[in-house]
Amino acid sequence: MNANSSAPPAPPARADSGRRSAPGPTGPASGTASATGSTLPFVVPAGTPGAPVAEFLPDARPFIRERLREHGAVLLRGFDIGGVEGFEDVVRAVSGEPLAYAERSSPRSTIKGQVYTSTDYPPSEEIFLHNENSYQATWPMTLFFYCVRPPETLGSTPLADTRRVLRAIDPAVREEFATRGWMVVRNFIEGFGVPWQQAFNTDDRDEVARYCARNGVEVEWTGANGLRTRARRKAVHTHPVTGEEVWFNHLSFFHVTTLAEEICSGLREMFDEDELPANTFYGDGERIPDEIVAHLRSCYRAELRRFDWQRDDVLLVDNMLASHAREPFTGPRKIAVAMAEPSDAVPGPV
Repeated sequence: MNANSSAPPAPPARADSGRRSAPGPTGPASGTASATGSTLPFVVPAGTPGAPVAEFLPDARPFIRERLREHGAVLLRGFDIGGVEGFEDVVRAVSGEPLAYAERSSPRSTIKGQVYTSTDYPPSEEIFLHNENSYQATWPMTLFFYCVRPPETLGSTPLADTRRVLRAIDPAVREEFATRGWMVVRNFIEGFGVPWQQAFNTDDRDEVARYCARNGVEVEWTGANGLRTRARRKAVHTHPVTGEEVWFNHLSFFHVTTLAEEICSGLREMFDEDELPANTFYGDGERIPDEIVAHLRSCYRAELRRFDWQRDDVLLVDNMLASHAREPFTGPRKIAVAMAEPSDAVPGPV
């Protein structure tokens, strides 16, 4: 199938057809392209299978970054990456030093330096479409995924173009969130999710308070060792380089109804709405109707595009132009992740 982002949403499109040439020191590389020029991800195969990516990137970097801003994601395929160390070099060659993972919302393990495992959730669980750290005051502009070992079945990292998601949302709903924003409330409760010590990389309450004050997060200590945080954020952003409007937030991802139905029901029986481990509201704190969040999820799913991982694939994602997810999978899937280019250091539109 073609990876054309204008393809119908069912079945999801796959990145495995269509060619467009791109210069590179290993010989002509190419990327998938549709008649409209829109693909997700844009695939850049090695000119020669197994060619060292380190030899390709210096000359190809401008081309890759242009395609990243145009399409939202680029897949490097067929190159010799050189393991995790080589993957780190890819990050540095394209985007500079990788970033630390701060204000965590999911469990990850460090592989090496600032290279992490993808979220350590059970293989049977889906991880819904989201934009990394979009609940924070700043976020990484570029994400990198490296396939160390592909799964046996499924296990894709699906993508959705946030420009198209924004256009798909009912105009009245879109305007409501553009005006009121959204709020995430997180309750760090023993036995539920990531402990606050792990989320903030410290067990010092004063350090947590200072971090939150710098980043527009309200802090409320609860019980003997509990923590509640509130953060109000924009739902619609303007991409700092392309100038395009994007649907960029964790509103649907953190909403309790995005969990499996039985888990959602169980948590709602145990906790009030603002005491759940995580939940989202309008920016003024008013409850968002469940049917509104269901509509938002349907807009994401309608734009979902997928591809099957191959060993040594490297996926680059513009974190504001494309959301990402994870399918359930079987087999020993291992995907390394790195983040780069903090949003508060990116220049304006060019």
